[in-house]
Amino acid sequence: MNQGRVNLGRTVLAVVALGALGAVCSAGPALAGERSVPAGVRIAGVRVGGLRPGAAALAVRKAFERPLPLVVAGAKIELHPARFAAAYIKPAVGRARSSRPGTNIHLAVSVRGSAVRSAVAALARRFDRGARSAQLAFVGGRPVIKPQTDGEALDENALVARIERALASNVRRAVAVRPLPVKPCLTARSIGPVILINRALNRLTLYRPSNALWRTFPVATGQSIYPTPAGRFTIVVKQVNPWWYPPTKDAWAQGLSPVPPGPDNPLGTRWMGLSVSGVGIHGTDEPSSIGSNASHGCIRMQVVDSEWLFSHVKVGTTVFIV
Repeated sequence: MNQGRVNLGRTVLAVVALGALGAVCSAGPALAGERSVPAGVRIAGVRVGGLRPGAAALAVRKAFERPLPLVVAGAKIELHPARFAAAYIKPAVGRARSSRPGTNIHLAVSVRGSAVRSAVAALARRFDRGARSAQLAFVGGRPVIKPQTDGEALDENALVARIERALASNVRRAVAVRPLPVKPCLTARSIGPVILINRALNRLTLYRPSNALWRTFPVATGQSIYPTPAGRFTIVVKQVNPWWYPPTKDAWAQGLSPVPPGPDNPLGTRWMGLSVSGVGIHGTDEPSSIGSNASHGCIRMQVVDSEWLFSHVKVGTTVFIV
């Protein structure tokens, strides 16, 4: 009887021992960190609820590595995130496993700004189109303005910021951009009127900014011994009722004194000095000299004509002398 009780006790003890061993074995996966993510949990919008950690990490990685589409001026381009950023997926999965059901876990992303800027700079080189200023030339005996061409350029800083935001937030919606218009520095209108002086004809012609003929005037140009210089010049100074000062280096002016404004002033009432020493367009106190080569290099006009021209040109106006 006692022997039977002992045997029964040993049997019960063995069963209990086996049960305990089974409990230890079943607890093994949980201790190894294989507990699934709670239901309804997302990481940066990716559904990972109910997944084991490895599967959750893989799902997030696949979502992160989806190309980021760009649409630049209608052209479709794909950026591959792995070239520009790194996602901290493992820590995000760890937080997801211990979060409440339905939580959306933030995915930390480190964006390499230098790589993004380099890619955007390459896009700018591809899509930017430089503006070209209007050009003024002398062709076929008259000034000709070649019109300006507008350009366009990407706003590189804005595009870099948009790409960095998309990568950091794990958003893969298309980023669409259009180059911004770029205006040239010099337009046909900003060139303004152009003056053409023909020494052989003793004629000054004023052209509008559109290259259309505006007005012509008879003038006096330089004597053969004091010729009016030929070339392209600009008006660099304008004066009303100027003083006349004798040029110190010219023999013909030796012994002459400065002349104040008035009817006897050799410059009349207006002076438009050119970008060549001692030469300008001005009125004259010798109206009978108009139409001949009578000056010491300057371009003389009737006083009333010089006053009209003075009011229609500005400093910087181009003057062709041929």
